[in-house]
Amino acid sequence: MSIVGKKARPYSLGIVGKPNVGKSTFFSAATLAPAEIANFPFTTIKPNRGIGYLRTPCVHQEFDVNDNPANSLCLNGIRLIPIELIDCAGLVPGAWQGRGLGNQFLDEIRKADALIHIVDAAGATDIEGRQVKPGTHDPIEDVRFLETEITMWMAHILKRDWDKMARTVETGGAGLSLLTELEGRLSGLSIKRGHIFKALQKSGVNADKPASWSEDAFLGFVDTLRQISKPLLISANKMDLPQAEKNFERLRQEDYFVVPCSAEAELALRRATEKRWIDYKPGDCNYRILKSEALTELQRNALQAIRERILTPLGTTGVQEAINAAYFKLLNCIVVYPVENIEKLSNHKGEVLPDAYIVPYGTTARQLAYLIHTELGDSFVYATEVREKRRMGEDHVLKDRDVVSIISAKRRA
Repeated sequence: MSIVGKKARPYSLGIVGKPNVGKSTFFSAATLAPAEIANFPFTTIKPNRGIGYLRTPCVHQEFDVNDNPANSLCLNGIRLIPIELIDCAGLVPGAWQGRGLGNQFLDEIRKADALIHIVDAAGATDIEGRQVKPGTHDPIEDVRFLETEITMWMAHILKRDWDKMARTVETGGAGLSLLTELEGRLSGLSIKRGHIFKALQKSGVNADKPASWSEDAFLGFVDTLRQISKPLLISANKMDLPQAEKNFERLRQEDYFVVPCSAEAELALRRATEKRWIDYKPGDCNYRILKSEALTELQRNALQAIRERILTPLGTTGVQEAINAAYFKLLNCIVVYPVENIEKLSNHKGEVLPDAYIVPYGTTARQLAYLIHTELGDSFVYATEVREKRRMGEDHVLKDRDVVSIISAKRRA
């Protein structure tokens, strides 16, 4: 998310992968709300879009107050902040040329700011998603083909009028640049000016002479742009199956950002929580049985297997960890808490720490004001950092877990 001017849309995560790797299970597990959220207005947006949650420690315990969350939920000191997830159609080789559900898949990731690639770490599905003997398919091949598909999709979009655009840039005179032209053509793909600028620099192409680029230089630039604008995290799924641990280590050795995962285990825990059989919050390292008498022997054994085979060796099921890593590491986000009353940490309704905002690192005090309300940004005077009661100017860069009170000309009057 880029905060330029007054408003910015929330980040979205795309859940991607070939068929039969557990992608839909991951999406279902991530969007199945904890029981306490049942009455909150966070529901599925479209059939392929849903609400997941970013997990972060709430600041209310540090300040020793009871909070009243409005835009999120606080469960025993854990803030769960709603975020958008996009469940993309299964991808197969040749998708960028329209094979399979390729066009649908690629349309769906247009609005995704980062991608979680669900990979069958057990190697039990081939490149098309057909079931094979565990360990007989290389999951690294899946990662490489998906990267290629997205790069070629982006390249195909740019190639449509590349020659004309390149000549226009080279003969257009002052004020016309490749950066500006690309920004206009790629804005519908959630690709920002900053992404393009970094890609032009990193790929080493001559931005003043795009008509002279070789095919390799062009594809190298597009691939670099993909990596910057659609950063990728690998969720190594099916970690309870044979060969998965070995392949997980191989993926890590390839310098991919990998999180071990069992989406099936997370979905089972979420459903048991929904029925109030267990006490479990997304991302917990364990669960507590609440109604043992309501469980059959088969269900108790299944829960015990999840504890022994997933939670104990991995620490979590990996679903929540993947979402958190996508926001905090890939997208470099922080969480800030705006309030009005710096003594009571409340808003004008008296609600304590009502809102938790997810913003990119580098967000300034005034940019936060604009995110809250345009009028608040327009009339910004200064902000106060609550912990140290320190006044901050409009260009002060916020830090993770900052609690901030914004003073506008209207409030000052």
